Amino acid sequence: MKDVVALVTGASRGVGRGIALALLAEGATVHATGRTMTEAEAQKHPQGGGSLEGLIQDAASLPGRLFVHRCDHAVDAQTEEVISDVGRGGRLDILVNNAWPGYEHMVEGQEFTWGRPFWQQPIRRWDAMIDVGVRAAFIASRAAAPILIGSGRGLIVNISFWAAELYNGNAIYGISKAAANKMAADFAHDLRPHNVAALALYPGLVRTEAVLRAAEFFDLSNSESPQFIGRTIAGLWRDRDLMAKSGQAHVAAQLALDYGISDIDGSRPRPLTRKEIS
Repeated sequence: MKDVVALVTGASRGVGRGIALALLAEGATVHATGRTMTEAEAQKHPQGGGSLEGLIQDAASLPGRLFVHRCDHAVDAQTEEVISDVGRGGRLDILVNNAWPGYEHMVEGQEFTWGRPFWQQPIRRWDAMIDVGVRAAFIASRAAAPILIGSGRGLIVNISFWAAELYNGNAIYGISKAAANKMAADFAHDLRPHNVAALALYPGLVRTEAVLRAAEFFDLSNSESPQFIGRTIAGLWRDRDLMAKSGQAHVAAQLALDYGISDIDGSRPRPLTRKEIS
């Protein structure tokens, strides 16, 4: 993928960081965004770690080229400025809409408020998931579409989850992921004549920094590394029938099985099913 240019939003930690590292390992040029530039700043973040500075260190030995952009995707102008910077390079092939502040402040005081009924949810959770998460994906895709079209072939990936289709513990979360799926479906319709695909991708249980900090509460036996979904995105890019998958929501682990892709430890995560989520 040495000639491929990708933009991954929200890449200072978690899934976004893993996607960036996986694409860099494939030789791609990766533009990564995040609010947190330094490790010192990361210590003050609600997630307690993860920065673009750390991503640069992790990527130092990888064959791809990394460019980092400090960006608060709650501010449309900052998102658009990043896309403009990327566009000055002349091409963009893959956009991964991953920026997601929706998991911040899940515990308030001593209470885990994530699972409250919708009428007891703090409105800031709506602001984080919808006004930032969903809106940022739209703003980034809107700004990037002309560049993707100009490149002759392109891919937009919205990171989503089964919560788009099934109740998964939080109503606002479900609404936001349903929006991510519908956005991908309608983008695909508009972009199909231009050979640009758009789809939603479901990770499984990912061993992010936050998950590992609370590992005693999870069964990690079928978990995925943060890089796994990035490997799957690389597989999608190499798929000659990519346009046939456009407009749909896909389980990353199932695509990986179809493509013969393993995780970084050689394992083959089993795709989660609707029954397991519901």
